[in-house]
Amino acid sequence: IKGPVFCQLLMADEINRASPRTQSALLQAMQEPRVSVAGKYYDLPEPFHVLATQNPLELEGTYPLPEAQLDRFFMQVDVDYPDLEGERQIIVNTTGTIVPEPVQVMDAKALIEAQGLVRHVPVGESVAEAILELVRAGRPETSDIEDVKKSVSWGPGPRATQALMLGVRARSVIEGRLAPSIDDVLALVHPILRHRMALTFSARAEGVTLRSIIDRLCDRIA
Repeated sequence: IKGPVFCQLLMADEINRASPRTQSALLQAMQEPRVSVAGKYYDLPEPFHVLATQNPLELEGTYPLPEAQLDRFFMQVDVDYPDLEGERQIIVNTTGTIVPEPVQVMDAKALIEAQGLVRHVPVGESVAEAILELVRAGRPETSDIEDVKKSVSWGPGPRATQALMLGVRARSVIEGRLAPSIDDVLALVHPILRHRMALTFSARAEGVTLRSIIDRLCDRIA
């Protein structure tokens, strides 16, 4: 009997409450994508995506995700409180008797075709070099920025470079442009890098934030 992981969109609510064993199994599904049981492999359906949430406030009884699994997530989107109009829509739409029905905007075949299209978008040399310079400057081993050397415990790996390259291509397609620009890199750098970096204990004690560090990286290419 196939479990819930055999789907096209896996939604994991408060993933840091899953046990390390469950997280390890999910890591294989995100990386390969397939699962293994008793030495046999079972392919997951295409396309396969994982959408996960974490509650940053209640940490009791949670298991922090290992760096290897965090790196598999394309981006981290921080969800703040809604603005006034957004909260107005929430109370109107969720407290009445009418339940909104979801509307399909794309099927699996169209999504796979769109993903293939993104990979064919040309990227200029200046954009590619900006991505490389930005990511490599975020690693304390290769950075020439003193704040990074002092405050960053570990920096973004090659998957961050790949994610930025795919992200800027996708953003240019969504906005109807033929090629990405430096502005696309700057727009995506925070959600793509923030979960692929960590501060040292002393930096956290001094009030340093990853946002400020990533802003320093952006100054290199802005």
